[in-house]
Amino acid sequence: MARPPPSPPPRLEPALRPSLLAAALTLSLAAVVAPAQESRLPDIGSSAGELLTPARQAEYGKMMLGELRNYGYVLDDPLIEDWLQTMGTRLGAASDQPRQPFTFFMLKQRQINAFATLGGYIAVNAGLVLTAEREDEVAAVLSHEIAHVTQQHVLRGVERAQRDQIPILLGMLAAVVAAQQAGGNSSGDASMAAITSGLGLMQQRQIDYTRSNESEADRLGIRTLSRAGYDVDAMAGFFERMSLAMRGNEGGYSAPDYLQTHPVTATRISEAHQRAEQMKKNTVVLTTSVPGGVREERVDPADPSLQGPIQPSGNPLLPASFQVPYEDLSRGSSGQFEWARERLRVLSADTPAAAIREYEGLRRGSKSGLSDAQRYGLALARLRSGASPMEAAHELGVLLDGHPDNLWLTLALAEAESRAGDKAQANARFEAELKRLPGNRSVALTYAALLNGQGDRQAGQRAQAVLRPLLARAGEDPVFQQTYARACELAGDPVRASEAYAEAAFLNGRPEQALLQLQALKKRDDLDYMSRARIDARITAITPTVLEMRRQGIHDPDMGRR
Repeated sequence: MARPPPSPPPRLEPALRPSLLAAALTLSLAAVVAPAQESRLPDIGSSAGELLTPARQAEYGKMMLGELRNYGYVLDDPLIEDWLQTMGTRLGAASDQPRQPFTFFMLKQRQINAFATLGGYIAVNAGLVLTAEREDEVAAVLSHEIAHVTQQHVLRGVERAQRDQIPILLGMLAAVVAAQQAGGNSSGDASMAAITSGLGLMQQRQIDYTRSNESEADRLGIRTLSRAGYDVDAMAGFFERMSLAMRGNEGGYSAPDYLQTHPVTATRISEAHQRAEQMKKNTVVLTTSVPGGVREERVDPADPSLQGPIQPSGNPLLPASFQVPYEDLSRGSSGQFEWARERLRVLSADTPAAAIREYEGLRRGSKSGLSDAQRYGLALARLRSGASPMEAAHELGVLLDGHPDNLWLTLALAEAESRAGDKAQANARFEAELKRLPGNRSVALTYAALLNGQGDRQAGQRAQAVLRPLLARAGEDPVFQQTYARACELAGDPVRASEAYAEAAFLNGRPEQALLQLQALKKRDDLDYMSRARIDARITAITPTVLEMRRQGIHDPDMGRR
């Protein structure tokens, strides 16, 4: 039998969790101190990159993401993830280091914050997206964080912080777990003591980004923003609104943590405006016909990516003369921001009922009522609250009539239909989407989860088939692994199910559980050669991570209770 999914980690006290997150982000940023230097000068004396190889940087970034998942801070939603990663990947490709790999992920917290850490891992808080008024503003923050990575501000700061301070974040989290496991009235005090001691270790070197770093990230970030086709005015505009939010703290969100590590001054805002105006002088406005009207965007005629014919990507199946029309290039806003923001509003709320109350407040505060995207969010909140799925399905159906082929609405409507008992209609809607968007991760994962919920062998086999095309690129995808594990379990494939459950445990910050599950699985006497080889390979790959975390004093609390 496949091993059931691991039990969730012990939850921290509600009052402590925001403090822990703030401390975790502070420590991740504490090592991002770089010596002030002009990037135009030759970098002769730096040893950045020698202390940590790119592979080692990626390993630490992955470990931190796993720990954040372990404590429930990461918002793993396929639609939100795909929107954020698509936007971030486009910006990364337009940066000065287009081959640098980036991993973008969303945190549930509503503080206005974002940060970059080792290995190109960039986090965005839900509060930042909810504060933004358009996708260009989120892209402006991402382009700024991308510049911190490409200019090695993160790596140079780690180098300055010295080797023994790199794993302080992981050690501090382990101390918090130990304090919580101790229980009693003193556990909260012990947890705060662990956080305070961790902060103290970094205090001498925590001077955040220097003005030189920030100016460089602004300058390069706005250039990346322009290359990707976004509005260059968005950076200064969002900084201004964050500054106002710090003074007024409107909307119920915490004071912007982002400003504590990225201080915004009047001079900095003025410089951002000046850069934007200069860039607009060097661009031309292109008008493209799109369904429902026209789209205008500014493009730099000197941009190398737009010089000469656009060549094919080396695909031998395409004719040599094949060229991609300019209007088909992915540039500028995706048009999905409002839907992403409202889905994020629901998923980041404390409860669905709290999200419903928030929408009621938005309705009262608007003369024109809720927008279509906000109506989608309200229907989603009601669906998740357990209210009548028929009512949610009706509302979503009306919205879909007005926005045909909208993926956010289609998936929500299919979910509502399934919960209302119309599984055949829901399955048919998903099958149609699979044909329209083959290989789409959001469609496949949402459909497979719905099939898993039906709980029979046939549904499990269909879920397996739906997910199988994504298997080759799902090695870092915990949502996929958990969903695929359940599908295999229903379909009667216990070996594959156990492998996938182990992968999900590993990606969710539980490498010890993953290792034990794989070691137990290896003892089965019905394994074929290929299965045994896969399991051996994963044991070999996971063991160093477990040893490193043990070296830092981090142990899975569930393992200690066995």
